[in-house]
Amino acid sequence: MSHRRLALISAALAFLVGALAPARGETVLRVTPHSNLVILDPVWTTAYITRNHGYMIYDTLFGTDADGAVKPQMVDKWELSRDKKTWTFHLRDGLEFHDGKPVTSRDVIASLERWAKRDAMGMKLMSLARRLEAVSAKVFQLHLTESYGLVLESLGKPSSNVPFIMPERVARTPADRQIEDSTGSGPFIFRRDQWRPGEKVVYVRNPKYRPRSDPPSGTAGAKIAKVERVEWLIIKDPQTQANALLAGEIDIIENPAHELYAQLRPSPDVQVFETNPRGFQAGLRFNHVVPPFDDPKVRRAAMAALNQPAFLRAQVGVPGMFRTCFSVYPCGTPLSSEAGMEFIAKPDPGRARQLLKESGYDGTPIVIMQPTDLAVIAKLPVVAAQLLRQAGFKVDLQAMDWQTLVSRRAKKDPPFKGGWNIFCTIFASVDMANPIANQPVSGACDRAWFGWACDTELEGLRDAFARTDDPAEQKRLAQAVQARAMEIGTYVPLGEYLIPVAARRNVSGLVVGHLLVLWNVEKK
Repeated sequence: MSHRRLALISAALAFLVGALAPARGETVLRVTPHSNLVILDPVWTTAYITRNHGYMIYDTLFGTDADGAVKPQMVDKWELSRDKKTWTFHLRDGLEFHDGKPVTSRDVIASLERWAKRDAMGMKLMSLARRLEAVSAKVFQLHLTESYGLVLESLGKPSSNVPFIMPERVARTPADRQIEDSTGSGPFIFRRDQWRPGEKVVYVRNPKYRPRSDPPSGTAGAKIAKVERVEWLIIKDPQTQANALLAGEIDIIENPAHELYAQLRPSPDVQVFETNPRGFQAGLRFNHVVPPFDDPKVRRAAMAALNQPAFLRAQVGVPGMFRTCFSVYPCGTPLSSEAGMEFIAKPDPGRARQLLKESGYDGTPIVIMQPTDLAVIAKLPVVAAQLLRQAGFKVDLQAMDWQTLVSRRAKKDPPFKGGWNIFCTIFASVDMANPIANQPVSGACDRAWFGWACDTELEGLRDAFARTDDPAEQKRLAQAVQARAMEIGTYVPLGEYLIPVAARRNVSGLVVGHLLVLWNVEKK
């Protein structure tokens, strides 16, 4: 063999060894998320898949641990003035965006201002703010018109919409327009060049991220990326998801269909882990700005027809994994109450038919959107359609994927122009904890959550709740908010249920809190 040929072979082998070595040492965590990722802006939408994307690549000023306590994250320390109107925050050292630029107060302020234009808690916070001020590159102040007891809870809001910190140039994007730049400062970096919507989303470890030293809990504590690469693999069929997990082709299913736990639990290679032990609240949302649900009488007729046990049996069906809950706040939490809930606690089809007749409903079909690719809520719209038909409504149940629903629900057009009348969804319990966090009870009109409920009395009660720090008065006002929300029919709670994560046994470090986060997770 010639020296030249040997040299060529040696060079080729060296190239192959060099190319394969990183892949051989690279740990890849393969996750099937609950939905396809289409929208990348976690401020523009409340969709949980976009929120989860946000936690991969962005960081927050504060986090909320598994017990609900707010803890500093990007913030190092803070002070409150004697009159409780000026908050001073100091950013910790080493905060850097993925493009190498430092995180500054200007980035924080622009991010908070944009978030507050979309989020219910952000709106309340900024309605009491005189201004946000950059004192220095690492110090900023929040100046309030009066003291406010939910400042840290707002800045540490763990679920949609989360006040993620973005570069100022990105955060200056108008809040009603989606961002186009996904530069963050979090533990992972989004590989947009490898993103294939409907197939795969790729993240790689951020080697420059400086985690906190305290243990991870909820969305607080150390965010240590313990795998080099995370791939979200989009598999729409629930049984195919389960088969892939059992075969070791994927490592985690975020939200398995409830009927599959009986198949997954007995496997020696699979663990079922509850990352959100407080569970979820299911809910049905009306569109308040187009007929027929712009009429409160029609909303009341629909509410009288809905039956929580019917929804829960059809959607979940697994004993011990669901319960009725006639409260807009999670049952078992300090503000939970049945005040004003009698109307939905005792459904009556006959009463529903009578109320519908009295309302003057003209028989126009109502469009209910059904997300066929999101197994953990896909049956809720089917039950709603059946119950509403029994009450005398004409129903057009329209099937679509979840991301189409998420985009369509932002439209205020009538159904015949691509709008909608009803959709069903689930909310993490942490999102429903009080009248300010609970977006579906807002009556803020155009600034309210999709469906745009509008009621000055309701907003007055929410404002009063935001301004008091007396627990007894908070309880009274929370009950009044609930009663008013149910009186005008902002939305309908459909009960509570659990959705544990399913993972391979060689996966460890899953964090208990409010959602599936992928820092601290190891794969052997």
